[in-house]
Amino acid sequence: MAKRSVVITGCSSGTGQCAAEMLSARGYRVLATARKPQDLDRLEESGLEALSLDLSDPASVSELADEVLSRTGENVYGLFNNGAYGQPGAVEDLSREVLRAQLETNVLGWHDLTCRLLPSMRANRAGRIIQNSSLLGLMALHYRGAYTASKFAIEGLTDTLRLELAGSGVYVSLIEPGPVISRFRENAYAAYKANIDPSTSAHRDMYPIIEARLKDDDSSVPFTLPARAVVKKVIHALEARRPRARYYVTVPTYLLGYMKRVLSSRQLDRVLHAISRAENAPGSK
Repeated sequence: MAKRSVVITGCSSGTGQCAAEMLSARGYRVLATARKPQDLDRLEESGLEALSLDLSDPASVSELADEVLSRTGENVYGLFNNGAYGQPGAVEDLSREVLRAQLETNVLGWHDLTCRLLPSMRANRAGRIIQNSSLLGLMALHYRGAYTASKFAIEGLTDTLRLELAGSGVYVSLIEPGPVISRFRENAYAAYKANIDPSTSAHRDMYPIIEARLKDDDSSVPFTLPARAVVKKVIHALEARRPRARYYVTVPTYLLGYMKRVLSSRQLDRVLHAISRAENAPGSK
C-alpha cells in the first residue's frame, strides 16, 4: 500500500520541522517545504523530500503545487499549513505595505496552496487540511495586530471551508497553540527591525521593552510547550475517523478560550490589558 502523502509548509524549524520528522517516522510520505536553500539542504540530508516554497510569491506557490501533484500522481492526502511569521508593532505603526506582506504569507499563500491541492483530495474523496492557527486567532493582544489579523482571517476562511466541504470526504481542522518553542521570536524581531520605526511612534516608550522580549529565549515563557505537543494534534487530525474542528494546545489557549466564551467584551479586555501589562513590564519574559 502506498504511503499517504502529506505536504507541510514552514519546515525550516520549530513546529514544521518537528511535524516533518514525526510524520515521516510514522510512515507518511512527507513533502517538506522551506524557503531558504540551506534549510532545504538540511531537510534533504535528514532523509526528507524537500521542496522550495515562498508563500508570499504566487509563482512559487503554483510551482510547488504542480511539483507535489506530479510527484504524488495527484494523490495528496494531507496538507499542514504551518509556515508563517509574526510582524510586531502597534496597529497605528503598520504601513499598508507591511500589513499586506503579513497577509500575503500568513493568509493568501495558505489559501492559494490549499485551493491548488484541494481538487486532488476531492477527486479521491479523502483528505485532511490542517491549519496551524494560534491563540491569537481567538483574541487579540497588544502590539500583535498584524499577526492577529492574519490568524482571524485564517479562522474565518477555515470555518467556511469546513462547512463547504461537508460530505466530500475532506476534513478541515484548526490547531490553536499558545506559546511553543520555535524561532518565532527571532523571526518576529527581524520583521520588527525591518518595518517599525519606534522614534516616530506614540508607543516609542514601550518599544524598548518589546525589543527586549523579542530578543529573549521564548522557552522561558510560562506554559511554553515543545513543538511535538502541536504535532500530536496534527496526528489526531490526520488519523481520527472524525477529526475535530479545533484543537487547543497549551494552558493559555484553554484558559483564554474559556474566558472568551463566558466573559463580556469589557471583562475580557480587562484580562487582556492585565496580560499585556505583565508581559511588557521591565524585566519580564
